[in-house]
Amino acid sequence: MKSGGNKFLIVKADEVDLDVRTQMSETFADGFTQWLIFFSKDKNVIAKAFAHMFILDQFYVAMANGEIAGVTACTDGKNRSVRLNKKELRKHLGFFKGSMAGIFLKKEFEAPYENFPPNTGSVEFVGTASKFRGQGVASQIIQHIIENTPYNDYVIEEVADTNTPAMRLYKKLGFEEYKRKPIAKKIAKKIGINNFLSLKYVKR
Repeated sequence: MKSGGNKFLIVKADEVDLDVRTQMSETFADGFTQWLIFFSKDKNVIAKAFAHMFILDQFYVAMANGEIAGVTACTDGKNRSVRLNKKELRKHLGFFKGSMAGIFLKKEFEAPYENFPPNTGSVEFVGTASKFRGQGVASQIIQHIIENTPYNDYVIEEVADTNTPAMRLYKKLGFEEYKRKPIAKKIAKKIGINNFLSLKYVKR
């Protein structure tokens, strides 16, 4: 389904007839390697290590001339959008770092939401491929999700307060902060983030 006047075709990832995991993981690595630097500084290694994790029917992708321009997941807060495999992580990151990723990131990526509100969509893993940045990719995917999924409310959890471009985008789309989680001072100084913010969008 393509919205009028929009330059990208937005489709479910499990409906794309190409090696979707490779391109999705490259986009993921573009956006998330800075947060995964303990495991590897190499984007190619990160892309290969995490290509297995996407649960494709939970993801939407923006397509442009056969390429994936961006990805975003939307779940009901019960089903997860990713599933980590420790064997795959060890294969690409080595035994020690792969094992650590399997323990710590599994908690981070797959932890069930507590008291998740009904009729709410969880928007997750918003990412844009580097060559398509600044072209409104994430904005179009999220808008498509809001218009084509059955939820009344949408939440985006744990956005770094220093991620100014993301915060600007989400506020422009109508998301508002409803919760913040402060980071311990020692950790905050190390990672350069003071708070993780939770945002909500309510359909009018």
